[in-house]
Amino acid sequence: MKLELFDFIDETLQIIEDQDDVLHKVAGELEKFFNDSFFIKDHFLNVNYRIKSQESLTEKILRHNFYIKYKTPENLVKSLSDLIGFRIECRFVEDEERIYKEIVELFKYEQEDGYFYSPINSNILLKLDEKQPQMQKNGFEIYKIDGKYSRDDITVNFELQIKSLVNVFWGDIDHKILYKNYNYMLRENFLRDIMSSIKDHLTMIDRQLMLLYKHINGMDASNAVAKKTQFYGLLSKIINDIYTIKVKEEIGFVVDFKKSTDVIVDYIFTKAGEEDSENYSQNFLKVLNKLNQISQDSTIFDNYIDFERKLFFNDDFTRKLGRNILGVLNKDFRWNLFFRIIFEIEGGERAELFEDFIHYLRYKFYDSIQITLEDKNLSQQEKDAILIFILDKVYECFSIETSIDFVNECSITKLKENIQQKLNKIEDYNDWKEMAEDISRIILDHTF
Repeated sequence: MKLELFDFIDETLQIIEDQDDVLHKVAGELEKFFNDSFFIKDHFLNVNYRIKSQESLTEKILRHNFYIKYKTPENLVKSLSDLIGFRIECRFVEDEERIYKEIVELFKYEQEDGYFYSPINSNILLKLDEKQPQMQKNGFEIYKIDGKYSRDDITVNFELQIKSLVNVFWGDIDHKILYKNYNYMLRENFLRDIMSSIKDHLTMIDRQLMLLYKHINGMDASNAVAKKTQFYGLLSKIINDIYTIKVKEEIGFVVDFKKSTDVIVDYIFTKAGEEDSENYSQNFLKVLNKLNQISQDSTIFDNYIDFERKLFFNDDFTRKLGRNILGVLNKDFRWNLFFRIIFEIEGGERAELFEDFIHYLRYKFYDSIQITLEDKNLSQQEKDAILIFILDKVYECFSIETSIDFVNECSITKLKENIQQKLNKIEDYNDWKEMAEDISRIILDHTF
């Protein structure tokens, strides 16, 4: 005969399943509210939510004897404080308090039983009469607020947490390694000491990142070049370190692609509008947050890269360049890894990202050549002809080997400088006709 406890669990899970559409609709509205309220704050990163899974709920019922405490599945579902779990993520530990204070300012009208609401949306209630941050059983603090969404005949409980990047990581360690692993005994002093040591190291990392952020963000405009160089160098090293470890663990060998990660960083910042130095800090943190997620996820390196749709390019140079790279994309491991990294960091449609990168390569040559020709005694038609000629030769050089080394920053810079030195000597189209053969030879003889 089946224990009544398990009938209780089955009925509870069925109630949650029947409410699935409502829960997702409420979660979507809450996510939009918190994103809209905080997206302008530079210390805010993003909002994540999860709806309690059947496995997690079953475990909680058994662990806390909810069958005895709540008597009926309906009472339990009404009383669950974390049926939906929300997490507001911020940069540093000190930003957690800032977010909390901003929430208190936003939810300034009291309703009843310690719940407060915002004039923007009175359906969302937060219990703000409790001391924050709260002390967890493991001895560490956390900003955790009970909330509920109430509209018409719908009432759904949720839990709101505020966590910095290092505390998100710490939470995963604590939950997945200890809380979920019954082989560990928390009363053992040794394990307590080890976990405390890990937490101390993460706190130190948080302080170091904060100091780095404040230092770079505090540079004045005259130090924009140094600021850019530091951002690029740091992010490139982080990307290289993460994927070096991933490739070693998955494939079994180490690939040297530090120069390629330099290009990836330059592409990401160029695409994001990196010329505005005020954006450096924000873009840096956005990428850093994404890399934190990537470092914790698994990456598969031995499958094909395919695209959701047919690729489109604006001109002959990008079409030929794109076609050539596509020809080796799933044959050359370094090309495959290169775009795999871009796709994971940037997210979104792979076809669009591939097109963007090919256009970025065109820009790297086109822009510098165009600037060099600006003050020359040339018609626009003559300038266009020179540009097309040079880009054709650049593609011809690239197509000889289709090596990823060609797109490395040092290779592109060296080739552009050699071209510019020759172009600086011409004044009109007659000069160009005399110089064209030399420029062609310089490009085709380029080594990388």
